[in-house]
Amino acid sequence: MTAMLSPLPQRRIMAIWCADLALDRWRLAEGCARGAGADAAPLALIAETAHGPRIAAVNAAGAAQGVRTGVMLADARTLCPALAVRPADPAGDLAFLERLALWAQRWGPWSALDAPDGLIVDTTGTAHLFGGEAMLLADARAQLRRRGLAARAAIAPTAGAAWALAHFGPQGAILEGDDLMDRLAALPVAALRLDDDVLLLLRRLGLKRLEDLAGIGREALARRFRNRRSPGANPLVRLDQLLGRVPEPLLPVIGTEQPMVQRRLAEPIRHRPLLDRVVADLAADMARLLEGLRQGARRLELALWKVDGEVLVRRLEMAAAARDPLHVCRLFAARLDDLDAGFGIELVRLGAPWTEPLVMGQAELEAAAEARGTSLAACIDRLTVRLGAEAVRRPVPRASHLPERAQRWAPALDPLPGLQEDFAFHERPLKLLDRPEPIAVIYEAPDGLPRLFRWRGAVHEIARAEGPERIAPEWWRERGTVRLRDYYRIEDSTGRRYWIYRHGLAGDGRGGAPEWFLQGLCA
Repeated sequence: MTAMLSPLPQRRIMAIWCADLALDRWRLAEGCARGAGADAAPLALIAETAHGPRIAAVNAAGAAQGVRTGVMLADARTLCPALAVRPADPAGDLAFLERLALWAQRWGPWSALDAPDGLIVDTTGTAHLFGGEAMLLADARAQLRRRGLAARAAIAPTAGAAWALAHFGPQGAILEGDDLMDRLAALPVAALRLDDDVLLLLRRLGLKRLEDLAGIGREALARRFRNRRSPGANPLVRLDQLLGRVPEPLLPVIGTEQPMVQRRLAEPIRHRPLLDRVVADLAADMARLLEGLRQGARRLELALWKVDGEVLVRRLEMAAAARDPLHVCRLFAARLDDLDAGFGIELVRLGAPWTEPLVMGQAELEAAAEARGTSLAACIDRLTVRLGAEAVRRPVPRASHLPERAQRWAPALDPLPGLQEDFAFHERPLKLLDRPEPIAVIYEAPDGLPRLFRWRGAVHEIARAEGPERIAPEWWRERGTVRLRDYYRIEDSTGRRYWIYRHGLAGDGRGGAPEWFLQGLCA
């Protein structure tokens, strides 16, 4: 007897579009409900641009008076003088959409962002849990409406088809079968998720619907858009993704669990020694939890629930990832001095919202540093708790190839910026002068190696020279008249090493004769 395998279910994708996501999020933050009362007055969210404030979102009352998304605020006020404005928050909207994507995994195994206002959810094999795809869509709309979001949703075999139906199809559309083009032919070409300039070009060519675009041969489309590699700029690629001829990569949103430990106390506590003991137990539990995850905490939040329902929160940020219980307890001790326990604290919770991989260190060196005083990271943490985050600073690298701009001062708790690793030949001296000092140099004209230089009244004969390393001006920051720099690593007859540079080239048209400066001392 041969075992028969059941065929795999057809892939089903649900697209969710929250057209007024930014406004709905603002209403939730302000405690306003969607409806006639909330939208009675014209309201718009504005974003700052290089040419001035621009409308990012507008409610129904503002749209009824002619205000449109994308217009300048001055033009919008001409149409609607009573328009109220609030600042837009694109970063907050994106974070809200990410949390919404994690919550939307109740309808499928994974979900992806369709920024700035949509979600893609894989519902393959899950519709029967809700009584069918129609009931699944109804549940999605009801759950989103309950959270103050007005949304449109559709289900189709591909993400492109689901997106097209959610934006331009009937509410709650469900597309099945293989004849996708026959069902989607009446939709506008904007359903292909194309760039604005491509949509304008297609409209000028008289291609307004998908059936018009499908009626043109593939060779003609490929020839017209042969230099466009991006899917949003190539209608042929988007059409193939819509019909499932080519795969469309989607990046799922994966939730990470925040490390957290807590103590629910049998009796409320009011005295500081008992609270310190609870904090020490929580710090030890957190250390074991982070050790299992091979992580260290950069930010810790201690939440204390009082009997009367008030929640007290104390936060810490550390200079480096750490999980030492003693160090954590010392830092929290300074933050708990002004704590008012009231009638008692019944629940204490310690969380680590910001963690990093804990770099392995030599325990002997750290122990020796603690024995003599304190380690650098622990010292920074103590000074920050005592003096404030802005009072303790450290030099951090900056994305600039000019030596005097290659670093800046930043708060010690800020994360180090991720920069490209320096090349091997970009060696720098151990000490840079505060300001490059002018020197007199004898060198081979027009751009040969230096042979002799005078600095601070002393003449130095150059025994060895290496270079040049040319550093061009930063065109986005400097004017066009700034001259080039040619750096040399030199060694004089006594073995001392210097880092000098020639400012400008002979005949470069940006000044007179080249000037020489000494900027660093090598080991």
